[in-house]
Amino acid sequence: QVQLVESGGELVQAGGSLRLSCAVSGRTISSYSMGWFRQAPGKEREFVAAIHWSLGSAVYADSVKGRFTISGDNAKNTVYLQMKSLKTEDTANYYCTLGTHGLARQWGEYDYWGQGTQVTVSS
Repeated sequence: QVQLVESGGELVQAGGSLRLSCAVSGRTISSYSMGWFRQAPGKEREFVAAIHWSLGSAVYADSVKGRFTISGDNAKNTVYLQMKSLKTEDTANYYCTLGTHGLARQWGEYDYWGQGTQVTVSS
């Protein structure tokens, strides 16, 4: 059984930092593409970042490039999203995803996802 469990979301002031975690069980993250998506109230779900260790690369949405970093700890089988210089527009529920389609930017390209963790950025 594959499970992805996100954590780390909380209320933070604009300009602050947070690190989200995604603990994975049932699959070894180093063999898959791992992604982060987010969805704000009343908005479409959007791609944030993805990483694939075999490809040795990561991709980011333009809106977070330079501020967010996706990484992982293979020993802990956990993926992270380090977020800095947070803006109010970063407020959303953040979801971790696992898939087999390279550095995909579409939700449908991923096979598994977690329940999400809420990030709220106040002004």
